[in-house]
Amino acid sequence: MPFPKSAPGRSRGSLPSRTVGRPSRMTWVDVIVAAAVLVLLYLALRIGHGTTVRFSTARDAAVDTDPARLPYDAARSLLRMFAALAVSVVFTFGYAYAAARSRRLERVLIPALDILQSVPVLAFLTVAVTGFLALFPGSMLGLECAAVFAIFTSQAWNMTFGFYHSLVSLPRELDELSRSFRFSRWMRFWKVELPSGMIGLVWNGMLSFGGGWFFLVASEAISVDNQRYALPGVGSYAGAAIAAGDLGRVGWAIATMAVLVVGVNFLFWRPLTAWAERFKNEQSEATEVQRSVVLDLLRRSRWPALLGRALRPLGEALGRAGRAFGTDDRRLDAGPGRRRTGDAAFALVSGGIVLWGLVDLGRYLADRTGLGVFGEPLLLGLATLARVVVLVAVATVVWVPIGVKIGFSPRLTRIAQPLVQLLASFPANFLFPLVVWLLLRTGLSIDLGGILLMALGAQWYILFNAIAGAMAIPSDLREAMDNLGVRGWQRWRRLIIPGIFPAYVTGGITASGGAWNASIVSEVVTFGGTTLTATGLGAYIAQATAHGDYPRLLAGVAVMSLYVVALNRLLWRRLYRLAERRYSL
Repeated sequence: MPFPKSAPGRSRGSLPSRTVGRPSRMTWVDVIVAAAVLVLLYLALRIGHGTTVRFSTARDAAVDTDPARLPYDAARSLLRMFAALAVSVVFTFGYAYAAARSRRLERVLIPALDILQSVPVLAFLTVAVTGFLALFPGSMLGLECAAVFAIFTSQAWNMTFGFYHSLVSLPRELDELSRSFRFSRWMRFWKVELPSGMIGLVWNGMLSFGGGWFFLVASEAISVDNQRYALPGVGSYAGAAIAAGDLGRVGWAIATMAVLVVGVNFLFWRPLTAWAERFKNEQSEATEVQRSVVLDLLRRSRWPALLGRALRPLGEALGRAGRAFGTDDRRLDAGPGRRRTGDAAFALVSGGIVLWGLVDLGRYLADRTGLGVFGEPLLLGLATLARVVVLVAVATVVWVPIGVKIGFSPRLTRIAQPLVQLLASFPANFLFPLVVWLLLRTGLSIDLGGILLMALGAQWYILFNAIAGAMAIPSDLREAMDNLGVRGWQRWRRLIIPGIFPAYVTGGITASGGAWNASIVSEVVTFGGTTLTATGLGAYIAQATAHGDYPRLLAGVAVMSLYVVALNRLLWRRLYRLAERRYSL
């Protein structure tokens, strides 16, 4: 049962409970934790002050690539990343819960999520920059909000898909427990559903954070309608160094990015993944568990307990307020066929809104370029589709076995997690100098080389979800297989594939959408004065965005959404239903 264990994280070599427990008086650990929190708050306030200064396009479009500015630029980028992550978590809880609890909303929200994950970051930026600059005229805060929104659009969809699937595939015994005790809906969410999906949520959050790094250059150095905007950050610094062909400063940006990724992993993601071990659905304690120096330090400190006591009245108030939402008196997967009249009315209204939007889009394009504008992106989309299919197939064969190996071994996870996080977070733009040199030197076409760049932004969804799926397999099931001597393909067929299949489907659907999105920065490669352009829909959208050609941009985004939704409906959604029906623990 995924409720927190009484002694999480205990293994050979762990400290006795008396040492780990909260001391009755202030210790050096409490002083260190308090000092670290105060330093973080001071840095956040100091850096955040620069987000509200007056904004001038002429002054701020130029990026200072002095390496001495990199620490400040790195801090600004990090602040944007965590702001976007906070918004993504809130969006995930609300959107996934609404889709899982209501069959009517699910018929609208899940297809909409398919479309949203296929809409390129550049397309979101085109709208966001104009909107936020109008909302905060003359202030840098408008550009900051646009950048945070763009990073949010590269993070939220993966987390939402993963949490939605954990809700609809909730273990039967937990569903029956909640209904038998007549939990309030709030208590069911807080005590049953959230713990059950915590491991996948943490690992998908880690991967989504890496996705934000991947699109950092596009989010901080924005070129829309022949107008260039730039914000202080590692992404804009790297973009300026790449445009200037300065390999030395590109190297400084790469080193800074590596330090950021490893530091965030050590201080934030590593403690979270170790803490999430307590929510594994198993009957016996694992012989090996993940460890984190930071988490051990926090467990020794009195501050978490004091904070918990201070927030207890708030928790009790939320619990009382949660009763207003009613008790959990029906199954999560309420069957179809109820309230047929209401379903028909809901379908009619939602279908009418979609039809109106499509007609209005067609009228807009017909008045400017004619509906023939869809012909070119439809053909170019076939080339990008071929790259996406090859990428997902190869990534599945390569990364699923590796992810299972990592997920089954806490010791290997400690070694592999920082490395995988660094690789998943590495923006493709940072490799443009190497890619241009390699392609020109070998004569390899960018049409093939672009697949490698797309893989940098997409293959990790499969790896991370394979790791999360393997970690969620109960230890007692693995030990039973060991005791029965089940090895090789039989072990994969009876335990591993059924155990990781739901997580793999989440990874596959987000990897597919991520590959389409990554095609925009992977099919047009520029370094210095050299530009290589692949044949594909991503290059088409990137060029339309840079030139401010809104009809072509809208046509390209609409066609990309069509391809992604069709692929999801024909393949991934069927696999989702199979996972819900046969492979939920």
